[in-house]
Amino acid sequence: MTPQILSRTLLRELDTLRDEIRSYPDERDLWTVPPGVRNSAGNLALHLAGNLRHFVGGVLGGSGYVRDREAEFRRRDVPREEVLALVEAAREEVESALARLDPAGLDAEYPLEIVGRRPRTGDFLLHLGVHLAYHLGQIDYHRRIVTGREGEVRAVAVGALAADG
Repeated sequence: MTPQILSRTLLRELDTLRDEIRSYPDERDLWTVPPGVRNSAGNLALHLAGNLRHFVGGVLGGSGYVRDREAEFRRRDVPREEVLALVEAAREEVESALARLDPAGLDAEYPLEIVGRRPRTGDFLLHLGVHLAYHLGQIDYHRRIVTGREGEVRAVAVGALAADG
């Protein structure tokens, strides 16, 4: 595992998140919470952007981002363009931080204690990618349920992982 493959994977998923948010025909549907579901797609998108901006952009990249996790789930009816801007900010911070991460840094302890321990940075970045993909799947399913539209977003595109040259 290298910082580059982790970066390409996270960026691919963030691009898919952007495409999911754009694919809701009515942006009000982003904030719909169907019965049996805890969070809207809008709140999950805010959560994913905040999570990556904090743990990758802020902690590893030194971006200075300050997270308000509670607000990620409390905010409602945020305009689609603002949600997309936050996803783009997360994308830029992930790309910047991981471009500067030395491959040996993946074996080092993550600089922040997580639930009482310090995992290896590479292990924690992998966890963040799985967390992103998990919620991305929830958003895709949410969109299909709320809009009745399926198959519009091509998620988990293996070709996006191909090395540049």
